[in-house]
Amino acid sequence: MSSDATTEGRQGLSFLRKNTEVIIAILLGVVSIATAYASFQSSLYGGQQAQAYTVGTNLSTEAESQYLEGNQQYVQDSQLWQTLTELRLDIANPDPAISAAAQIKYDTVYFQSVSDDFGAAIERADAENEASPDFYVDPSNDEDYQATLFGAYSDTHDQAVAKIAEGDTANTFGDRLTLATVIMAVSLFLLGIAAVVSAFRIKLIMGGVAVAIFVLAVVIAAAVTPLPLV
Repeated sequence: MSSDATTEGRQGLSFLRKNTEVIIAILLGVVSIATAYASFQSSLYGGQQAQAYTVGTNLSTEAESQYLEGNQQYVQDSQLWQTLTELRLDIANPDPAISAAAQIKYDTVYFQSVSDDFGAAIERADAENEASPDFYVDPSNDEDYQATLFGAYSDTHDQAVAKIAEGDTANTFGDRLTLATVIMAVSLFLLGIAAVVSAFRIKLIMGGVAVAIFVLAVVIAAAVTPLPLV
């Protein structure tokens, strides 16, 4: 039994000696193809990263513009509400002339300057103030009104954050594939040495180490979902 095992071991070793160059050549081809594919995938992720960052930056700029626009309208409406509040006090003046003049001015300002959204907020605030006189409700703090002013900003901002996060993920995957490519290059280097040395033992050691390194690179690359080629 021991004799048979020894014979098989010698035959296997003899096969390796005779076909070492062929095996190394095959490994060189496999590792080269894998290296090229990993490099290609890394470049795809690099393009995806750049595109995501560009879109995310544009969305961030748009969101900032929307916020400034909404905030500007908010400030204007707050100042407008101060004016309307002062006119309401004049309307309550016991002097009929002052009250009538204030009412005319109030109606004119309200018609010309108050938007539908802010007008609805004023109506809700008036209803709440009438129902609870002890607590003052400012229409400029109305949630529906503020959602109208800053809702577009919030949506665009969320899209920008999501796109930038997508770019960060693509960057991470691209870095992993680049690392795998570098490790595969080391494997190629060792296989190249194994192909030219004449000592069989050195060929075997170099080839074994190269295969081990290549397997490590494959594990790293396999953790990244490949992007479609088209």
